[in-house]
Amino acid sequence: MFLRPFLTAFAALALGLSAATARAENPIIQTRFTADPAPLVHDGVVYLYTSHDEDDATGFKMLDWRLYSSTDMVNWTDRGVVASLKTFPWAVQTNDAWAPQVVARDGKFYLYVPISVEGSPKNVIAVAVADNPAGPFKDALGKPLIGAGRDNIDPTVWIDDDGQAYLYWGNPNLWYVKLNKDMVSYSGAPTKIEPGIRDYQEGPWFYKRAGRYYMAFASTCCPEGIGYAMSDKPTGPWTYKGPIMDHDPRATGNHPGIIDYKGGSYVFGFSYEHNFALTPIHHERRSVSVAKFDYNADGTLPNLGWWDKASAPQIGTLDPYRRVEAETIAWTSRLKRERDRPYAWALGVTTAQDDRTGVYVTRIQDRGYIKVAGVDFGQAGARTFVASVANGRPGGAIELRLDRVDGPVIGALPVGETGAAGQWRERTTAVSAATGVHDLFLVFKGSGDAAMFDFDYWRFEH
Repeated sequence: MFLRPFLTAFAALALGLSAATARAENPIIQTRFTADPAPLVHDGVVYLYTSHDEDDATGFKMLDWRLYSSTDMVNWTDRGVVASLKTFPWAVQTNDAWAPQVVARDGKFYLYVPISVEGSPKNVIAVAVADNPAGPFKDALGKPLIGAGRDNIDPTVWIDDDGQAYLYWGNPNLWYVKLNKDMVSYSGAPTKIEPGIRDYQEGPWFYKRAGRYYMAFASTCCPEGIGYAMSDKPTGPWTYKGPIMDHDPRATGNHPGIIDYKGGSYVFGFSYEHNFALTPIHHERRSVSVAKFDYNADGTLPNLGWWDKASAPQIGTLDPYRRVEAETIAWTSRLKRERDRPYAWALGVTTAQDDRTGVYVTRIQDRGYIKVAGVDFGQAGARTFVASVANGRPGGAIELRLDRVDGPVIGALPVGETGAAGQWRERTTAVSAATGVHDLFLVFKGSGDAAMFDFDYWRFEH
């Protein structure tokens, strides 16, 4: 049931799409399990904050919050961990780094997260602050913003046109308070929305658009889709309007995030496609997806069905003549062999992070590849390819192909041994026939299944 025409779909994706029709390949993050998407548009960039299911999770095992960014809605750059449970040392250090949201105000960025404290009920909402959207975020209060309560998860914040900020949260009840201008305190007592919104379960996403207030949410479990309600006031009453994504057996949970960006409207959510592509066993390991949509004339949203019916087209192209982080990825996977297990998705690369290098690509194996969508080589074209690599062993190489994982080869970069551990080196190779706009496939070649090298950034040169 869960693998659907998934096998066929991903086989097609492995062959790539033409740059003219490049679309987000849901789920948009394949290097890790991600959930609870919280997009923020700032200075022309979409910053996507997520919770993070650990690779070995069976139930909820969540220790930190991660950030991805994009300017084209198809290629997403891993920005690493921006906060973790350790950001709040007064909290119980368990496995519940649940759904975040970040909002900007007066040059600061405020991260709202649900975490646990001793006792029952244990759920509280905390706030951290940073000077830029990539963090690092630091505990703003040294204590909870919202004290312990059974409903206290899934915070969402919106700052209204008059400057008043509102914090909503809750499962299964929906609550709100008015935040003060400092964004780390509030006025009045928390208020429960009564009557509750039809089909509401959790994961609220509160925003305003064209004079109307919207409350999107994960619809009643289980399975959960995405529904929404509308109001003329920021505190309701709320009128249920219907589904954005149907209840679907491929997702026991969900969590929406909705933005406008570069003239389009986008909804984010998640499913368990990545998990079920690797195993038929249900684990709490989720994957974020995105879809573009158009509001109806009356401000209502369409029912998009599910992530296999909706996606997002690429906005613009990628410039390959500047430094491109290796962790900028539209899709990653690993070409399969006949003896490999019969699931749709072979693991591609993942990422690592340190204080000196930042985020870089690791777990690079023979037959793995990274797809970067809509790369504009221009009419003059590229003559050389440069990559920063480390921890190389003999035999590793990067093959450069256009439009498909088995498409035309424009060059091959021998990596080989790179010297002492952690020593980054630039390697250069000649390329040819690289003109116009193409999807670029960086295909990793070597022998065996051992990791071959790490990869920090790349660029082409004229």
